[in-house]
Amino acid sequence: MAGVDGAYDCVAKTPLGEQKGVLTVVSSGDSFHGTFAGMMGSLDVAEGKVSGNKLTWKMNMTMPMPITMDCEAEVSGDSISGTMQLGAFGAAGFSGTKRA
Repeated sequence: MAGVDGAYDCVAKTPLGEQKGVLTVVSSGDSFHGTFAGMMGSLDVAEGKVSGNKLTWKMNMTMPMPITMDCEAEVSGDSISGTMQLGAFGAAGFSGTKRA
């Protein structure tokens, strides 16, 4: 599953405007761990799953308010794109490029 591993420079289009961050993916079999580090701090990946080039995971945000985000993404070459479910705020799309 090493094809999904790496650090991705991402931009999420959220109700609070564009949020830039770095998603780090470290896979192990059909699961992965990592972080999403951005302007709001660093969020740990929870329940990370890998299925081919598709990723699903959760992140628990505490600021500016507590939200559990359900996330999914697809890796294609050096690109990643997907959505983050932001509770009552709906979904935010994001995309990114793997760092060399």
